[in-house]
Amino acid sequence: MILTTTNSVEGFKIAEYKGIVSGTAVNIQKMEWTFSMQKYYAGMSEGISEIKDQAFQQLEANASKLNANAIVGISVDIELTTTNYITVTATGTAVSIIKK
Repeated sequence: MILTTTNSVEGFKIAEYKGIVSGTAVNIQKMEWTFSMQKYYAGMSEGISEIKDQAFQQLEANASKLNANAIVGISVDIELTTTNYITVTATGTAVSIIKK
């Protein structure tokens, strides 16, 4: 499946718009008490990366249910709360594309 933030895929034509799809993943970031801000930010970055991967897997699964072979116009929203929850939502348009 092709995933892109653009509204089209070079060399392909959108044959059918299947609908808007999204994937959301939430995790509680387990941070150790530390006096090192470098370790804190490294742990936060790793947590965001893992949750983003989960959100994209869900996004692709939802598009597959619609028999789409691409998702265009993807936007990603990352929310970090004061209670160390990480929420990632990826949204896009599921489409069927064909070679030009």
